[in-house]
Amino acid sequence: MSDSAPPTAATTPESSSRLRIREVPDSDLDRAIDLASLVFLETYDDEMRARHRKFLLRCNRIGAYADGRLVGLLAAVRLRVSVPGGGLPCAGLTFVCVAPTHRRRGVLSELVAELWRRCAVAGRPLAALWASEAAIYGRYGFGAATRLCTVEIDSRRPLDLRVAPDPRPLRLLDPAEAPAVLGPRYEASRAERAGRLARDGYWWREQILPEQDEDDDELSPPRVVVLGDGPSLDYAVYRTRGGEDSPGVVEVYELEAGTGRAAAALWSYLAGIDLTGRVRAWGRPADDPLLLIAADRDQVRVTQEFPALWLRLADVGAALTGRSWAAPVDLVLDVSDGSIPANNGRFRLAAGPGGESYRASAEPADLSLDVRDLAACYLGGTRVGDLVRAGLVAEHTAGAARVLDAALYTDRLPFTSDEF
Repeated sequence: MSDSAPPTAATTPESSSRLRIREVPDSDLDRAIDLASLVFLETYDDEMRARHRKFLLRCNRIGAYADGRLVGLLAAVRLRVSVPGGGLPCAGLTFVCVAPTHRRRGVLSELVAELWRRCAVAGRPLAALWASEAAIYGRYGFGAATRLCTVEIDSRRPLDLRVAPDPRPLRLLDPAEAPAVLGPRYEASRAERAGRLARDGYWWREQILPEQDEDDDELSPPRVVVLGDGPSLDYAVYRTRGGEDSPGVVEVYELEAGTGRAAAALWSYLAGIDLTGRVRAWGRPADDPLLLIAADRDQVRVTQEFPALWLRLADVGAALTGRSWAAPVDLVLDVSDGSIPANNGRFRLAAGPGGESYRASAEPADLSLDVRDLAACYLGGTRVGDLVRAGLVAEHTAGAARVLDAALYTDRLPFTSDEF
């Protein structure tokens, strides 16, 4: 996304006041935070305002101004997301808000249109977000590309597992050392799963390991437990909360384990922490090995499953040719995109040993689908065949969905728990 992109202006359909869409300067950051506080019904103390300011300074910020007042905001943090075979630049949408006085006047549509223009200038083929209101973003072309589940362990008794824990020694790591020690292991995990975000030192300190959880000030500072050494180490990041009248809780933020035995060692450690009786992991992949190695699924329960990262293919051609494919594919796709005209139309997707191509085609379509559904399938987390059976994708050539699913296949489901 380009910081130097020139401002645009638009007129809202229900108001004669001129709505100006332009960059939000650093001098307006307090106004931006005030707007977010108003829209999200939250009160920010000085510490939280400082944290939001620091984060917004890392973002491209698009504002909607009416008579000089900031009435709409869209921030986009510059991300790099793992995709099969590599990674691509991505605009991570956050702080998306419109003042209650200007709702249903097309403000958000104007902000998003400006974002797509800037993505094209900067060569960012992907955009992503965590949806606070899931019903909103489908109409802007976002599809739920990853899913998470919340897992809870009843740790009032020893964790019963079907595999023996890895015998390597465990050690607690100073969180200040964690980025340097855990970074290489996390980076290796990005090659194993699509959907994972690249992290720098800021992201580790402020997003993964802040001293205090912003949603629960009763939780302890972050704890980091490590199994083994070097590039093959495995780890978990967690916090604890004591209980006055009941056993305490272990909240797991991240757990990376390369083998079932390593996973067994880390989960056994977490379930064995003294004075606690429950382990809760809010965001785990749907194919977490814990769900297979648990001997008693009444002790290890999935309490929630939900869409996580919503993805948008801002440049369908660049996105499709920027990933690798599990099997050859040669299909004509009729893609509907009501927001980005360059994506709309009929294209031949060809991928195989000779490389990838995506070109306009006049041939009959094998599949017709909306860009949001293509986004949902892009990382391998949703099957095209399921969408055909649901009536969301039209299959014109028998077997076309099966061919595309085989090409999109990934060994592990896409996954990220990094919120932004």
